[in-house]
Amino acid sequence: MMQKSLQFNVGIKTDPIEYRYSFSWLFRLLSEQGVTRVQLGTFLELYHLPDEYFGELRREAQGYGVQINSVFTAHRELGGFFIDDVRWCEVAYRNYRRLIDVGALLGASRVGSNPGAVWRDHFDYKPQGLRCYLTHMKELMKYAKQKGLQYLTIEPMSCRAEPPSSPEEIVRVAEELLSFHRAHPEETVPVGYCFDISHGFADEEGRVKWTPMELLEHALPYVVELHLKNTDARFHSTFGFSAEERQKGVVDIPQVVNFLKNHKAQLPVSELTGYLEISGPKLGRDYSDNRLELALGESLDYVKNTFG
Repeated sequence: MMQKSLQFNVGIKTDPIEYRYSFSWLFRLLSEQGVTRVQLGTFLELYHLPDEYFGELRREAQGYGVQINSVFTAHRELGGFFIDDVRWCEVAYRNYRRLIDVGALLGASRVGSNPGAVWRDHFDYKPQGLRCYLTHMKELMKYAKQKGLQYLTIEPMSCRAEPPSSPEEIVRVAEELLSFHRAHPEETVPVGYCFDISHGFADEEGRVKWTPMELLEHALPYVVELHLKNTDARFHSTFGFSAEERQKGVVDIPQVVNFLKNHKAQLPVSELTGYLEISGPKLGRDYSDNRLELALGESLDYVKNTFG
């Protein structure tokens, strides 16, 4: 039997340039860095800009040798499924459809979001919110198929209010949606995880219950892309991979790569892109905005040397 191969690619999510630098600035930087893959992070205007804007953006990226392969939320703006108000749910569903439209216009193969968050003071709504989300995702899987996408993606999160965050939820959510896809393979796209290698789970006392590697082990059969970022031992803050940041961070990219290689038979894909997902220096300060290129360059250099 032929052994399954696994290819690794490095990309970047566009979050750090939001309201700071232009897309052409980022595409130029990536071209110089030899990075050709981009995951477009969302911003408010994305849901309202006309179709032709995204065609122009796609062509601009291609002019620099860059491909927008994926679209993923940068905020929690599609979380209305977890609010006990039908108006919130309707907005989340409408905007998710528009996000799928945008992905198709950009030529992306994958579009995704974290499911959302239940309000802490209405925590008992979580089961109904999750059911609302799963019901609408099944309709969105159909819509994504019509638009020519290959996957819808979900990001497991780091707290009980934002499912899926436990091993049980990670498996249950993926299995329900993939069972629906298997029952309707010609009408739907499959769902996969965009797994963040900095996401673990710490309880109310700050005690680590599941490390990122333990959650990755449970998510592995559903992982189709990755977010690459660093974090501290309690997952309190996230940051990049400069030499200074690696001193305080706990994420070990070589460990992740070795784990993926050793368990590649469990993955649903033979090619994995890891998107560097960091916010960069403080936004909106004259003493920090001009440091973004250096910060991204340092982290990209490290990721390119370790992820693969």
